[in-house]
Amino acid sequence: MKLKIYRTHFIEKLTPLYDSMEAAQFFVIALENLKGWQRVDFAMNPDYELTPDEIEKWDEVLAQLITQKPIQYIFGNTHFYGLDLQVNENTLIPRPETEELVDWIVNENSDKKDISILDIGTGSGCIAIALAKNLPNATVHAIDVSGEALAVAKENTINNSVTVTFWQQDILTTTSLPQQFDIIVSNPPYVRNLEKHEIKSNVLDYEPHLALFVQDNDPLLFYKKIALLAQKYLTNNGILYFEINQYLGAETTQMLQDYNFKNIELRKDIYGNNRMVKATL
Repeated sequence: MKLKIYRTHFIEKLTPLYDSMEAAQFFVIALENLKGWQRVDFAMNPDYELTPDEIEKWDEVLAQLITQKPIQYIFGNTHFYGLDLQVNENTLIPRPETEELVDWIVNENSDKKDISILDIGTGSGCIAIALAKNLPNATVHAIDVSGEALAVAKENTINNSVTVTFWQQDILTTTSLPQQFDIIVSNPPYVRNLEKHEIKSNVLDYEPHLALFVQDNDPLLFYKKIALLAQKYLTNNGILYFEINQYLGAETTQMLQDYNFKNIELRKDIYGNNRMVKATL
């Protein structure tokens, strides 16, 4: 079967579940992982004849996508802020909105020397590793409650040639940190149970709920605990950065005001949603 014919078949099978653009993007990701080809390679070789073994591998990927398993978990990798990262079912798949948060931090701190950064709830390590890669004058630490997630994050530091100090800790039971930091950043769980109906099956059925959901009656649980720790462990004029629930921008900024933070800035993401906030101690 010619590759261009299989592409049509691949997209047609997926369009009942995904829109055609997303299905086409899945084809591109599969092409990169299965064949090592980019879009241009396909454009130059549309009549490439797939071998039976290749068709079998493509069919296996297609079958998993039909179950709505995220393609990043199928291949065990994703791209984030110019990095290649390993991911699995113990880590969230990094989102474009989180890249925007990283970009904000990098742009505001690129000229600073000898800064210390703590990433709370690091997961795959995407934020910590991107900051270590793009802020070479920074010393980066990261916490996560999941030992399985930290194992992935440590592999990602090696693969991306950066140094991050990790430790396993439940931030909700943490009473002290080993040092002060110039920047504390976190993308903690923030999706309320009442919002589950908005979550696609490929996220709800596969990504770790521990890293996604909070109880409806205390949706800022993690933010309040991190803000309390930041009061004590941020340096003078230290900065706190959060990724936030788009529906709770006002509540999050009010909480930071109540905790005596200043220069609070709420930012929208590329989709126009309140998605990140910055505050100074």
